[in-house]
Amino acid sequence: MAGESPRKPWWRRWFGSRSERAAERFLRRLGYRIVARNYSCPHGELDLVAVDGVCVVFVEVRSTEGADPAVAAASVNDAKQRRLTQLALHFLQKHRLLNHSARFDVLAISWPPDRAEPVIVHHANAFPAVGRFQMYS
Repeated sequence: MAGESPRKPWWRRWFGSRSERAAERFLRRLGYRIVARNYSCPHGELDLVAVDGVCVVFVEVRSTEGADPAVAAASVNDAKQRRLTQLALHFLQKHRLLNHSARFDVLAISWPPDRAEPVIVHHANAFPAVGRFQMYS
């Protein structure tokens, strides 16, 4: 619409930030080291970049207010996977990490109204790199 800001409303940004903070805490408890949050480049933005052992992990955080985290995970469709692959390759090239193993994880987070803490479902190695580029894990 004309005159509409391309930015998300404040409450969506707040909800997304809240979910990313919960995801970060969850991954740290698993022993991951967070190396970047909200990494931006011309291709878009990566939610979290972490290191698990010697593997670079690109983490997509998807959240919902409903009780079913599967709905949030299902939103990482082919187009999103293609975009995440481009973002990951940009990150690996910029940081000279192309010789490192890498993978994509999806953290599906639901915030049911009757619970104080979110339900987090971790999909490790959720999908392979998509497109004309190859990555390995």
